[in-house]
Amino acid sequence: MSQQKKHILVIRLSAMGDVAMTVPVLRALTAQYPELQITVLTKPFFKPFFRDLNTVEVISADVKGQHKGTFGLYKLARTINKTYKFYAIADLHSVLRSKILKQFIKCKRFVSIDKGRSEKKQLTSGKLFKQLKTTPQRYADVFKTLGYPVDLSSPTFPKKRLLNKTLTDILGPKHNGYIGIAPFAAHDGKMYPLALMQDVIKQLSKTYKIVLFGGGKNEEAILRRWEQVHKNTVSIAGKLSLDEELDVVSNLHLMLSMDSGNAHIAAMLGIKVVTVWGVTHPYAGFAPFNQPEDYALLSDRKKYPLIPTSVYGNKLPKGYENVSASILPKTIVDKIETIIFKHSD
Repeated sequence: MSQQKKHILVIRLSAMGDVAMTVPVLRALTAQYPELQITVLTKPFFKPFFRDLNTVEVISADVKGQHKGTFGLYKLARTINKTYKFYAIADLHSVLRSKILKQFIKCKRFVSIDKGRSEKKQLTSGKLFKQLKTTPQRYADVFKTLGYPVDLSSPTFPKKRLLNKTLTDILGPKHNGYIGIAPFAAHDGKMYPLALMQDVIKQLSKTYKIVLFGGGKNEEAILRRWEQVHKNTVSIAGKLSLDEELDVVSNLHLMLSMDSGNAHIAAMLGIKVVTVWGVTHPYAGFAPFNQPEDYALLSDRKKYPLIPTSVYGNKLPKGYENVSASILPKTIVDKIETIIFKHSD
């Protein structure tokens, strides 16, 4: 009789970038330990992130609807308990919701991520300035605690998707290749000034097809104006499903992003990512997965010594409103062209 696979429930409910960073870790885990059975609990919207992990099942938690609040989580746990029997729970989120679920889901082993809060506090208070453990490595450490150390040094990625006619019609001719640009972030302090970003687009669109990414009515309106003003530029904001956006991302030559979710989505698909950093810093551990250090373009810390002002970019000291303007558009364009030339066939 074959031995039953050990079944691990992985909890990571949000945010977009953090969920995306679980994907390369789970890809490595399932490749290195095929004897494991993995189920992920996350928000319904993020389910497409895991579409290339054939052996990974996804359970959706509707935390704003039927699974809202303690009673909603209790109902979710009851449903899970009726269907699954877990060897262990890997909590990659470690928030109140996941801790409540711990009380309700039947399982004897429960390991939570060490977020390194004290180190990060030292980093943002200026007491410490060094590279902290990356978020993917913190995820991997959870599985190591469970007895499954994960080697992230030689990652593999899915093949690029074939674009259907709808997508090719929207994107149009790709010229010398698609470059994705995601100019927005959750906090203003993490964003490159939009006027300067248009300078970047103006230069790059002379050679490449620019694909603009964003979400929400305000961002969509801005990107619509940009695609009208700049040649060889198209906005896909608000036009596609997440599945379709992932198809587009998988076909990019490169993604230019802020310290935001789009950087992590591109990285989980093995796309080269150039990131622009404002009041945050890669040392906090949120740089996109498997990207060379020099792909992160940093604001001038000599001029703005309080960087990083916070882990998430939500603290903006007076005079720090446009720190990333210290990175010249030419610096961004030169970096992108150098990377594409280096990796061209």
